[in-house]
Amino acid sequence: MFSPHLLPALAGLPLSRNGRGVPRPECRGGGRAEQATKPLPTLKTPCTLLQMKKQSYARLLPRAFKKFGIWSARKTLLPTLRFYTSGNTLYRSTKPALFTMNILPPLMTVWHHIVRKHLKDKVDVVIFDSSGLLEPGEFPQAQVQKFINVYAATKSEIFLKSIAKTRRIAWICDDDMFPVSGKMVDVLHEQFAEKKTAAVSFRPREWWHLEIEGESYEPISSYCTAFNREILERENLSLKPAHHNNHPSHIGKPPGRYDTSDKANEQLIRRGYRCYIVPEKERKEYLTGFSGVSGAVMLLYYFKNPEQVLSYYENAPAENWGGNMLHGTLSSMLSICMVQELYTALRGSPYPLPSLPTRAEIEKLIQDHRSDMRPDQRKHEEMIRDAEKRLKKSM
Repeated sequence: MFSPHLLPALAGLPLSRNGRGVPRPECRGGGRAEQATKPLPTLKTPCTLLQMKKQSYARLLPRAFKKFGIWSARKTLLPTLRFYTSGNTLYRSTKPALFTMNILPPLMTVWHHIVRKHLKDKVDVVIFDSSGLLEPGEFPQAQVQKFINVYAATKSEIFLKSIAKTRRIAWICDDDMFPVSGKMVDVLHEQFAEKKTAAVSFRPREWWHLEIEGESYEPISSYCTAFNREILERENLSLKPAHHNNHPSHIGKPPGRYDTSDKANEQLIRRGYRCYIVPEKERKEYLTGFSGVSGAVMLLYYFKNPEQVLSYYENAPAENWGGNMLHGTLSSMLSICMVQELYTALRGSPYPLPSLPTRAEIEKLIQDHRSDMRPDQRKHEEMIRDAEKRLKKSM
């Protein structure tokens, strides 16, 4: 039966920012046009710099997400409707069910390769394809479902309540977070053996913390977190975001908003459940990855060629470099270049990404604006470069 919570998305309201093409040498392209790989399409957008300047930089990215949502729905809407009229529940097992979502095909190719190599058959993998571009046959031993690009929390809850309802351990992992150790599954079984454990997080939030009855707790986040699905169901908790987050911040700026799973995390603790954070030393051994790649992916869909992407950064008002958006999407462009190189190592040629600049061009932009970076933004860049090294070793 069709789910009512999809109606806002189908009515054209704002879609998800997380879902998660003529190439040239280096990171940009290559030429698999003659093969089955589908190139990343571009959307109809203003082409001239003058038109770009008429649009606020703060408004362009949300507009890109909306355009992508409308475009991708042409490929994902009917499969989404069929999802509700066919059996989609996993078979009953003690294996954790591992769930991710994707909007950039080469990223999923790399993620799936890493998961299969390190977790082997210890988990059952479910992938929601919100670009509509994935070929299920390229992801053996994974259930691939084309699904409209609603909010990440909504997709996660569909996984928890429908697909994984036969499993006790339901594991949600972003597609830019890479499990690089089979020990992670052992940790899940060990920690969930304690009946009051509701969640196990391999990547907590770091910039604010929960303050509950005089005790401090790291937020579990939804980057790479497993849940005791039975507890969430029994307590009738939702992973959806919420307003009025007044917990202490570590960077001066108050959180203001509970992101995916944050409010549920708070309620679980208040109700006496245990939300386990894997110690930092172990986390670094078990997991690596990027962060916030979806913003850069939207820009690649939005612009038609590398020159427009470069102009977007080169002509940005100086004051905009004092914020997060430009630095964040630029570092994510670098992450995508890294993913492209990893994809090429696996498949022999790059994935068609028509509007992706070369890595050298991205590196130059980063260097040109390094003096504008805050310490936390520099730390983020270091994390990305470390992730590249670890992924190359883990391939």
